[in-house]
Amino acid sequence: MSPWLGEAEAQAVADVVRGGWITEGPHARAFSDQLNHLIGTPYGVLAPNGTLALALGLMALEIGQGDEVLVPDTTFIGSATAVHMVGAVPVLVDVDDQTFQIDMNRAAAGLTSRTRAIMPVHLFGTACDMTAVLDFAVKHRLAVIEDAAQGIGVTFGGRHVGSLGDVGCFSFFADKTITTGEGGYVACKDQHVYNRLRLLRNQGRLDRGSFIHEAIGYNFRMTDLQCAIGVAQLARLDQVISRKTELLQRYQAGLQRISAVRMLGAAPNAGHVPFRCVLMAQDVRGLMTHLEAAGVETRSFFHPLHRQPGLRAWSASRVEGMHLDDASFPNANYGWDHGVCLPIQPTLSLAEVDFICDSIAEFYGV
Repeated sequence: MSPWLGEAEAQAVADVVRGGWITEGPHARAFSDQLNHLIGTPYGVLAPNGTLALALGLMALEIGQGDEVLVPDTTFIGSATAVHMVGAVPVLVDVDDQTFQIDMNRAAAGLTSRTRAIMPVHLFGTACDMTAVLDFAVKHRLAVIEDAAQGIGVTFGGRHVGSLGDVGCFSFFADKTITTGEGGYVACKDQHVYNRLRLLRNQGRLDRGSFIHEAIGYNFRMTDLQCAIGVAQLARLDQVISRKTELLQRYQAGLQRISAVRMLGAAPNAGHVPFRCVLMAQDVRGLMTHLEAAGVETRSFFHPLHRQPGLRAWSASRVEGMHLDDASFPNANYGWDHGVCLPIQPTLSLAEVDFICDSIAEFYGV
């Protein structure tokens, strides 16, 4: 799952090193401005990674000790640990059985008098039903924190994800559509929230060189080295999306003959920038073992949060009546039991996709 890096990124980093300003500087400003333009929000701040972007967004919305946040059961654990980090409690909601995005028909069951926010996660390069999420949030007076870690380039109803809620949080980890190695971003529409973000991420001050700290804050900054890579990556975003789409179409052509697998695509009313090629498959563990033996790197679905050992006991002890049994999360369990993610990085060749499809056909005797 290697990132697509080239001479442009190497040159960008070399320019920063030669210039001698390696902390946040001109490349950070350019990266932030370009992200705001892409996402369609007037404001945003950089963060060290996607998990800390979520924590920063939660803090800026004053979600904290004793509050509860609705979180889908199928997601990377960072969605839940960001809630934990600010002293709040993630309350888990099962996912839809077709898209594996948060199931808004089940969300109301998780509400209590302490529920303050909902965190839709735009998973696998497509989007949650944000119309349902926003209607639910208005009805129950909840803040909306969009986990768009996998969402660069993804839209819902023609709008970029991360621009619809109160804050939208992104990741630039090495396997994302664009990467800075590590890195994150928090986009927002409200100037008050933006000012809170600026104070929280920069030690409680608006001006970098000041030693007068008007609020409690922390160090959530990035470096100009990372941001220079980010600017170079954004310049090739259209090319990356086009290549990923081409690879996905090749997978579709190669797998349509195999009835034992079903490919996930765009959710209703949503765009799709493939994060992986995602399959529901019979005997998925056997298939993964077969592919790994053939030299194909695979990934499972995310282990359901209600089964996570580090989260399970902690959550159950803090939310009265929280049910963490498998019967409460049938769709998340199904995803874990049947889901497999195949490589779709832009550096993959069409011949390699053909080899993967042929290997899957071989496993099922097609």
